[in-house]
Amino acid sequence: MPGTLSRSPGTLSALHALSAEFTALRRDIHRHPELGYQEFRTSELVAQRLASWGYRVTRGLGGTGVVGQLVCGQGGKRLGLRADMDALPIQEATGLPHASSHAGLMHACGHDGHTAMLLAAAKHLAEHGQFDGTLNLIFQPAEEGLGGAKKMMEDGLFEQFPCDAIFAMHNMPGFPRGQLLLREGATMASSENITITLQGQGGHGAMPHVAIDPVVAGAAIVMGLQTIVARNVPPLHMAVITVGAFQAGEANNVIPQTATLKLSVRSLDRAVRQLLNRRIRELVEAQAHSYGCQATVDFQGGYPVLVNTQPETEFARQVALELLGADQVVLQTAPLTGSEDFAFMLEQVPGSYLFIGNGDAASGGHGACMVHNPNYDFDDGNIAIGSAYWVRLTERFLSA
Repeated sequence: MPGTLSRSPGTLSALHALSAEFTALRRDIHRHPELGYQEFRTSELVAQRLASWGYRVTRGLGGTGVVGQLVCGQGGKRLGLRADMDALPIQEATGLPHASSHAGLMHACGHDGHTAMLLAAAKHLAEHGQFDGTLNLIFQPAEEGLGGAKKMMEDGLFEQFPCDAIFAMHNMPGFPRGQLLLREGATMASSENITITLQGQGGHGAMPHVAIDPVVAGAAIVMGLQTIVARNVPPLHMAVITVGAFQAGEANNVIPQTATLKLSVRSLDRAVRQLLNRRIRELVEAQAHSYGCQATVDFQGGYPVLVNTQPETEFARQVALELLGADQVVLQTAPLTGSEDFAFMLEQVPGSYLFIGNGDAASGGHGACMVHNPNYDFDDGNIAIGSAYWVRLTERFLSA
């Protein structure tokens, strides 16, 4: 990694000049949200813009993914920057002029803003960038639970576009606009999506002794699962087991044949993740058997722990300090129990995932509203700050 940096606000001033253009672009994307693997309009917009600025554009990785590559000079270093593009199946309630025009869909997580920040940086770097090496800008589909990062990698992302390091940024409500928050080590939790199906024997509610009740078995399993965190996970490690759905029966006088439980499981340690998966299966099967039921435990895939590597995170910190000064940078923020599929990329390439404050209670407005909420909106004041950060990081990492 390059050495210690001196503060230089010039880049931030330059990117402020692009704010109006990319605020308009961000709001255009916001008005036309698209779900994962359906980002056809968004990816086309991204690809056209990148091509017009001189990037070599590759489409189709991960279905609707786009990669723009810019090579300057003869340097051998290769940098990857990633933004996500997909929206969520949420009905927007902001009432803003640029609110979603598609019923039941909205950019409730700020991916429209992430895309706009990286595009603003892309334009500046194409026109004024001073670096020596290869820049790979990765616009990823389907981050919201669909594993778009993994799909891009399966389609050959890093074979076609090798990177020595990779970085990504996510907005974070609850922190002041433009504040940058970094963390080395485990930063976001793993997630598992697990479906448990209990097979009993249906019967009349008045004669439970001639039936096998999967509802009773399921209730015992819900309570038993909590003992895994309380009694199997080391007390100093984080773990969450949430039963978000328990579905069984339709009538009050009928014991159903089957019951279904849907789980969300999270941890911040790879060994704890393995422990949780093993103990969930053991407990569910044993508990179901004790009630005379058969259990099927279906692990439907999830995201690994997101782990930021130390050298790359320290470099990212130095860039943040140079750009904004110590008052606007949190050097080691707390980990989050949310999950992020950038974790797949960090398993293959060293790098760091950081956060930019989207507004706090003092600032008010939609930017302070938590993500995945129908009243959320990305704070456009972050476009200049976020894009300036990407420009400075690129020029420092690929320094001539």
